[in-house]
Amino acid sequence: MSHDHHDAAHEGAHGSLRDYLVGFTLAVILTAIPFWLVMERPLPANWTAALVIIFAAVQVVVHMIYFLHMKAGAEDGWTMTSLVFTVIVVVITIAGSAWVMYHMNTNMMPMMHGAT
Repeated sequence: MSHDHHDAAHEGAHGSLRDYLVGFTLAVILTAIPFWLVMERPLPANWTAALVIIFAAVQVVVHMIYFLHMKAGAEDGWTMTSLVFTVIVVVITIAGSAWVMYHMNTNMMPMMHGAT
């Protein structure tokens, strides 16, 4: 049997070299800008934090499109189901971590709140 035969269902399942290069370039840019913002501090801390979070969310989308090849309608809805499940897990993880860190800081470091 020859390995040159490609199944028609798998045609286009993988990206082209151009797609990978575009994805890589976007990923580098979406990493370099937040790095610069954190290292140079041209903006107030709350603006920097918000921008880093926004760039991270955009980078997740870039990775899903260019590297994981998640397109609308692929695999009879399993891609969308996987995406929704992943988003739910990430939101629970981030919210839970923030809640635990907030309460740990409040309950474990009481002397810092009264100090001036």
